[in-house]
Amino acid sequence: MIIRRSSDRGHADHGWLNSFHTFSFADYYQPEHMGFGALRVINEDRVQAGKGFGTHSHRDMEIISYVLDGELEHRDSMGNGSTIRPGDVQRMSAGSGVAHSEFNGSRDELVHFLQIWIIPEKRGIEPSYEQKAFSEAERQGKLRLVASRDGRDGSVLVHQDANLYASLLGAGEQVRYEVPTARKAWIHVARGSVEINGTRLDAGDAAAVSEAGALDIVGKDAAEVLVFDLA
Repeated sequence: MIIRRSSDRGHADHGWLNSFHTFSFADYYQPEHMGFGALRVINEDRVQAGKGFGTHSHRDMEIISYVLDGELEHRDSMGNGSTIRPGDVQRMSAGSGVAHSEFNGSRDELVHFLQIWIIPEKRGIEPSYEQKAFSEAERQGKLRLVASRDGRDGSVLVHQDANLYASLLGAGEQVRYEVPTARKAWIHVARGSVEINGTRLDAGDAAAVSEAGALDIVGKDAAEVLVFDLA
C-alpha cells in the first residue's frame, strides 16, 4: 500500500476556485503521478459563491462529479440541466465531444466537490449523461456501489472496467473491501480521518493498492471515503 498525502498534491488558487490535484492536471505536472490505471484525475475543488466554470469542451473522458458541500449547477450541450447536491453522483461521458458549464449559484456559500476523470475503454462513443442520488443511509457504515461498468445495483454507468464505492463512517465504524486478484484499488479520503489496515489517512490523503487482499477501513471520526476498484 502506497500512501499519497494531501500535502503532496498539486495546488492552484485562482481566487474564485481553490483546487487540489491528486494527479497531474493543468499547470501541475508530475510524471510519476499521471493517474492510477484508468483513473486519471481527482481534483478537490472549492468554488466561491456566484462563480464557476464557464462553457468548455471535453472529449473521450468519463467525468464524475461528487459534491461534498453546497450545490453545483450543471448545463451541457446535450440539453441537460441539473443541480448536484451532497449524495448525488453525476456522470458525463464526453465521448465524441461535449460542452458544459458548472456553476455555484449560491449567493453566500461555496461549493466543495470532487471532479473525477476516468479514461474510457473506447474512444468516440456517443456523449451521454446520468445523475443519481444515494442517501446517507445507503452509505453509512457500508460500501455503496455508486458507479460501475454495467450500472448494476442502481449505480451510474461508466464506460470502463471500474467500480466506485462511497462510504460514510462514524468513529469506530468499519468496512472491509477485498481487492480481487489481478485488480487494484485507489482509496481517497474525502473528509475526516480513517485507518486503513492500521495506517492513518486524513482528508485529502489516498492509498494505492496494487495487490489482492483485504482492506479494513475504520473511521477515526466522521469520515467520507471513495474506493475505486480498477482493472
